[in-house]
Amino acid sequence: MKANLEYYKLFYCVAKCGSITLAAETLSVTQPAVSQGVRALERALGAELFVRTGKGVQLTPVGEVLYDYVCRGYEEMQTGERKVLEMLNMESGELRIGASDMTLQYYLLPYLQRFHEQYPGIRLTVTNGPTPETMRYLGEGRIDFGFVSAPLSRKKGFATTEVRKVRDVFVAGARFRELDGKVLPWSALRELPVICLEKNSSTRSYVDEFLQAQDVTVHPEIELATSNMIVQFALRNLGVACVVSDFAQEYLDRGELFELQFETVIPERAMELVINEKLPLTSASAKFLEMLRGRDT
Repeated sequence: MKANLEYYKLFYCVAKCGSITLAAETLSVTQPAVSQGVRALERALGAELFVRTGKGVQLTPVGEVLYDYVCRGYEEMQTGERKVLEMLNMESGELRIGASDMTLQYYLLPYLQRFHEQYPGIRLTVTNGPTPETMRYLGEGRIDFGFVSAPLSRKKGFATTEVRKVRDVFVAGARFRELDGKVLPWSALRELPVICLEKNSSTRSYVDEFLQAQDVTVHPEIELATSNMIVQFALRNLGVACVVSDFAQEYLDRGELFELQFETVIPERAMELVINEKLPLTSASAKFLEMLRGRDT
């Protein structure tokens, strides 16, 4: 580029106004400053861009060609500035979240509803998947932050914050009612038809590790992708279901399912917010985090 961008700004404004005086008023600068900038651009390009008329100035043929390109570029930059300001003012933008079924249903949904009501111009993009997938998306920068459940492999550059506790339980329906109220050894699971999540989930990993510590290995009869579906299978007496208690609570309260009691309980684990510290927060993601932490106004 042969000339300072500021000269092109002066050129654009003079051409648009058709007057050096009006351009100076529009830009809140002096007329000599505008004239000097235009002359500097003409010297840099080696061409005359304006001719004076009785009413102001008029573009030369060379000036018209230049203006056609400068106009598009300058107005695109103005549009870019407006878009940035809209994002900073929470009038537009995007909030990208990765979350599992559990974190969405039992933690995030009320916050997402409130955020959308306050900032309807912000587009919400929620990638629903298990913890390993959410962590991969976060590492690739495809989401702003993730909500996952333990166990979680700690990685350098990722900050985690616990947001609530969850409890894993085994529940069953009427077919297994004779087990209700009994205290069972964990080895009893070897003789029961077990329903659980697929192996690519943090919930499955956590429960498997706990059972292995009890010297019990379970070979599920049914493996499913979602906890909601696991509960539906348990309601239809297809087996004893391993699920986070929140998913079954409604049916436990109504007596349609009961919780199996064992000699020890599976320790609670954390639901966590994870942030990739290498990625800068957008205005939308920063505002959502403030809402989560109770600091929004």
